[in-house]
Amino acid sequence: QLQFVESGGGLVQPGGSLKLSCTTSGLRFSIHTLDWYRQAPGKQRELVAQIFSNNDAAYGLSVKDRFTVSRNNVYNTLYLQMNSLQPEDTAVYYCHVVYKGNNYWGQGTQVTVSS
Repeated sequence: QLQFVESGGGLVQPGGSLKLSCTTSGLRFSIHTLDWYRQAPGKQRELVAQIFSNNDAAYGLSVKDRFTVSRNNVYNTLYLQMNSLQPEDTAVYYCHVVYKGNNYWGQGTQVTVSS
């Protein structure tokens, strides 16, 4: 099975920054669109950011001025740089890819923004 390993979550105060990472040995990231989603308690899972195979990126309106998605194809790693974090960003963050019609998800990493 395809397995993603996520890291970088944690506790940060409002206005702080975190950088999330997601990697896998089972899929070449360079040729796929890669996504970051998040899910806060009691809320639907939300698409946060996407990076396409040509490295164009798209963002949800709530994060587009604060988050940056990137990819390192040599290390087969997806990143999400999160700046100016606010309490409403608190959620479990998941990397995601659609491959051959199937959805693959990372295990999730908790981001908590609190003073």
